[in-house]
Amino acid sequence: MTVSLLPALEIATGPEPTHAVIWMHGLGADGHDFEPVVDELDPDRLPPTRFVFPHAPQRPVTINGGYVMRAWYDIVSMDFSERREDPAGVLESAAQIEALIARENARGIPDNRIVLAGFSQGGAIALHTALRHPQRLAGILAMSTYLPLADTLAAEASPANRDVPIFMAHGRGDTVIPHDFGKRSGDFLAAGGYPLEWRSYPMEHSLCLEEIRDIEDWLAGVLVA
Repeated sequence: MTVSLLPALEIATGPEPTHAVIWMHGLGADGHDFEPVVDELDPDRLPPTRFVFPHAPQRPVTINGGYVMRAWYDIVSMDFSERREDPAGVLESAAQIEALIARENARGIPDNRIVLAGFSQGGAIALHTALRHPQRLAGILAMSTYLPLADTLAAEASPANRDVPIFMAHGRGDTVIPHDFGKRSGDFLAAGGYPLEWRSYPMEHSLCLEEIRDIEDWLAGVLVA
């Protein structure tokens, strides 16, 4: 089955990019949401990098009364003690991100020079897709998020990405995805042997300047292959 490419905003930090960061936005936003972050990063610390900000498909979201918005998957419950994400939507979005990875491969950027990144829902898709991707990636950047479909990871995890660097960050005042809920996902991955770097910040469901500086440091460390 052929997966159509998602529309996306692209920003290159230099000519002929040698690395790529595919960065997914949160619920109800679009690819422009994190465009300003690129300007906050020091290009001299990174190789020529193509930042790809795809726009999620439009779909009805149950917790928002079925209102149609950009979403990587449906959220069927506000209860954090049960599964909130629609598995079919997660799998569909993962396939679409895999298609974007394949496009970067076709443009000359191998898997081990690609980071999957995302915020909130987008971070959930970054985690889900990267941990199951069959080839070694450069890293996973997951902000203000959690691990979806965690109960299937053991059976589906890719051996190639068992040691992929993971940076997870969360606001201690987050009321959208509670900090402790996100931290449980981090603890789950760390207990599974994944090399996790966890950061907490004095913020709500957002990014802060300190976090951007830490992201820059982390990207400078993984975009080196």
